[in-house]
Amino acid sequence: QVQLVESGGGLVQPGGSLRLSCAASGNIFSIDTMAWYRQAPGKQRDMVATMTTSANYADSVEGRFTISRGNAKNTVYLQMDSLKPEDTAVYYCNLRIRARSYLPSRDYWGKGTLVTVSS
Repeated sequence: QVQLVESGGGLVQPGGSLRLSCAASGNIFSIDTMAWYRQAPGKQRDMVATMTTSANYADSVEGRFTISRGNAKNTVYLQMDSLKPEDTAVYYCNLRIRARSYLPSRDYWGKGTLVTVSS
């Protein structure tokens, strides 16, 4: 089994920064894709950032958010700068993981961490 644990959410003022972390544990042969999604109240879950060999971002966060892989290879971060009230949402970590070399990869989700941007 694979578990994802997110941390780093909280309350921040507009213009501030937060760094989210996602640590994966369990049966992991490789991580093919790392991503962050978010879901604001009453809205659908949307992609924020993804990373395989390169990073891609939603237009709304381009230039403000940075996705990166930690030195502990099963960790992914989301650095969020110049935060805006519209960034308020529950942020979810999504990893596409291969448990064994001969098995297909599958998606795993964290439980989410709340980010609130407000003065």
